[in-house]
Amino acid sequence: MTTALITGATAGIGAAFARRLAADGHNLVLVARDTERLQDQATELHDRHGIEAEVLTADLSTDHGIASVETRLSDRRQPVDLLVNNAGFGNKGRFLDVPMADELTMLKVHCEAVLRLTSAAVVGMKARGRGGIINVASTAAFVPRGTYGASKAWVVQFTQGVAGDLAGSGVRLMALCPGFVRTEFHERAGMSTEAIPGWMWLDADKVVPAALADLARGKVVSVPDPRYKALMGAAKLTPRGLLGGITSKTRKYGPQ
Repeated sequence: MTTALITGATAGIGAAFARRLAADGHNLVLVARDTERLQDQATELHDRHGIEAEVLTADLSTDHGIASVETRLSDRRQPVDLLVNNAGFGNKGRFLDVPMADELTMLKVHCEAVLRLTSAAVVGMKARGRGGIINVASTAAFVPRGTYGASKAWVVQFTQGVAGDLAGSGVRLMALCPGFVRTEFHERAGMSTEAIPGWMWLDADKVVPAALADLARGKVVSVPDPRYKALMGAAKLTPRGLLGGITSKTRKYGPQ
C-alpha cells in the first residue's frame, strides 16, 4: 500500500482527501492540531476502509510543529508517497486591521510550512523515482486579495518552479486552486458568507477527485471546476486596477 500524509486533515478539503484516499486503499498520516479529533478520524477511516491511519499532532504555525512533520516525511523506513499540504486559515479584516502577529502566522503556515514540508518529502521521493505533492492554494492567488491571496500566489509560483526543477524525476507537484468550498474555513475566521451566491460554492468531496485526476494527468495547476475556470479566464482579461477595486469590495466575505 502507498501512504499519503495530509496536513489540516480533520476538516474541509483535508478531510475530503483523507476520505477519498482511504477509500482508494491508501494508508494515511493525518496531521492537525486537535489530537482527539484526529484519533476519532483515524479510527473511523480504519474501521470503514481497513487502512492504517497514523495520527500526528502538529501546529504548523510553530517551528516544533513543522519540524515534527519534516521528521515523519524524512523517515525512509515508512515512506510517504503523496503529500497534501492543505493546512491553512484566513484572517478577517483589511490590511492594517489584522494584527501583524496574525499576518506572520499566516505566512508561517501557508509559505514556510509548505516550503519545508515539500523539501522534506521531495528528497525521499526523488531517490525512489516516484511520488506526488499537492499544495492547496486558491483562486485568490490570481486576484489581488491582500495577504491571503499573496500567500496563495506564492504557493502557486513555488509549486510551478519546483515542478519544473523536478521534471523527469518521477515526482509530480501540483497547486490546487479551488474557489469557495463549504468547509469550516469561514466560520473559524468569523467571516460572513451570506452574500456569496449559492452557485459559487463547491463541495469538497467533488473537488478532491478532480484534483487527483489532474495530478494523475500531470497538471501543475488545477482549478477543479468549470465555473472557476471561466472566472479565472475572465480575470486574466480584466485590468488589474479594476480587478483590485472589485476584490477589495468583496474581501469582507473572506478569501476563496
